[in-house]
Amino acid sequence: MSSQQVSLEHGEGGELSHKLLREVFVSRFGHAEESKWDAARLAVPEGRIALTTDTFTLQPLFVNGCNIGKLAVAGTVNDLTVSGAVPRYLTAGFVIEEGFPVRDLVTIVDAMAAEAQKSGVRIVAGDTKIVKRGTIGGVIINTAGVGVIPPEFDLHPEAMREGDAVIVSGPIGDHAVAVLAARGELGVMTDLPSDCTSLYPMIRRVRETGAAIRFMRDPTRGGLATALVEIAEDFGAEIEIEQEAVPIRPEVEGVCEILGYDPLYFASEGKAVLIVAEADAPRVLQALRETEEGKEAAVIGRIVGRGEGKVLLKSALGSRRRVLRLQGMQLPRIC
Repeated sequence: MSSQQVSLEHGEGGELSHKLLREVFVSRFGHAEESKWDAARLAVPEGRIALTTDTFTLQPLFVNGCNIGKLAVAGTVNDLTVSGAVPRYLTAGFVIEEGFPVRDLVTIVDAMAAEAQKSGVRIVAGDTKIVKRGTIGGVIINTAGVGVIPPEFDLHPEAMREGDAVIVSGPIGDHAVAVLAARGELGVMTDLPSDCTSLYPMIRRVRETGAAIRFMRDPTRGGLATALVEIAEDFGAEIEIEQEAVPIRPEVEGVCEILGYDPLYFASEGKAVLIVAEADAPRVLQALRETEEGKEAAVIGRIVGRGEGKVLLKSALGSRRRVLRLQGMQLPRIC
């Protein structure tokens, strides 16, 4: 089917629908047995599970280092991972525009299958809807994910205390800059790839250290600043971060300087923020740096108190200012 385009007939439930599902999706996601039922029938161990869902748009659908399929799987795997779960199962719902090239759809689905395999996740159920040409910009993907929360590894944000380290697993803002460059917007020209990747293999290494991880979050929309403000406000923590300690690539800094943006609000799609017990920070940092995804991890700040939830940014000169969550739109919408 690689030379064909998706037509409205592919959404009618007939032979073309069956062929599209069998040849594009089932053959790559490997859920032939589950596809015989109207719902995937899955074994779930006793204990707590984590459940998340998200809908992904990306314009353009293909950027350096990422496409909408990779983003959809990595994004949902990461939401499960930073919630303390071991990702197990995903569903994938596709809204596809009439006339969309099947070869591009195959590329997207292949990326999804490869990204799921990295974390040992199975894509076990899904759905497709075909809509008229020119209505959605190609493809929209909704994913839902289920993970298992091991009793020996649960997050305890209520245990955050003064001195706990704030760690980011690598440079921030790469995804936002890669998308802007792919669009050719605002004069951004760079070969910097998106950081889009599944975090579970990296976080699994951290978990194996036995360190006390208080909380985790991935700084996607709204960037690092918004993620930290959410943690502070939700759990009554005062966080201070060192401006000079936050890892930022020169390409991202350059875009921000030229356009007047703040990189703290730029989206990442393959980074984690971890709040870690002070004594355990060195071994968590070492575990992160032993992985490809976390080799540039850094301690960027500390919990300096409890009570009023707020984030303070300390400059190189020693001055402090309060960091707020993203107000309005700093960038053209990127996802």
